[in-house]
Amino acid sequence: MSNIILQAEHIYKNFYDPVETEVLHDVNFSIQKGEFVSVIGKSGCGKSTLLYILSTMDTDYKGRLLIDGEVMSGKRETELAQVRNEKIGFVFQFHYLLPEFSVLKNVMLPAQRLNRYPEPEIREKALQKLDLLGIRHLADKRANRISGGEKQRVAIARSLINDPCIIMGDEPTGNLDKKNSQIVFELVKEVCITLRQTLLVVTHDPEFADKTHRIIEMEDGQIVRQ
Repeated sequence: MSNIILQAEHIYKNFYDPVETEVLHDVNFSIQKGEFVSVIGKSGCGKSTLLYILSTMDTDYKGRLLIDGEVMSGKRETELAQVRNEKIGFVFQFHYLLPEFSVLKNVMLPAQRLNRYPEPEIREKALQKLDLLGIRHLADKRANRISGGEKQRVAIARSLINDPCIIMGDEPTGNLDKKNSQIVFELVKEVCITLRQTLLVVTHDPEFADKTHRIIEMEDGQIVRQ
């Protein structure tokens, strides 16, 4: 069985506003299970556009994308939504927690949506993820009553709840100070090792990227180093 979790083959992407512009040109790479990979490059180089395609949110591209050996091209939106919920965990610069819900409830939500396990099991899984991130003591607190660094840890716990094939991050430490950025990085790295979790993170932070297993560098819509 292949250990490749994500594979991009000859990905091209054009924008048409107001004239046709090539944003991604012949992007090819693969990510193995358990790898912690960062994507870097100057603003406008195409890295966020690429992440949007890899996360199956953008289907208007040429080329082939495989996640866990399954081709994503040609799938209906309902099928892609299922893939996103089941196989991809997301961590963004802004945590997108529901402020009126407890920390525990926020972590449980993707598993409730997937509806694969009974409620008590989902609750126990969520508590285990909070424990792993060192924030189980916050389980009953409302999400709007915890600090920025704690919110991002909750977001990471939420991304893990469905045991995804890959976690994708878009500037996950971009909204944090240096101290909290370091804490979040160390926790993410520990998760990667402990769970053999695969991570792909877009970042502007060279210090963050330098500590990942592998760097994919982009320039003018192309990969120039990987």
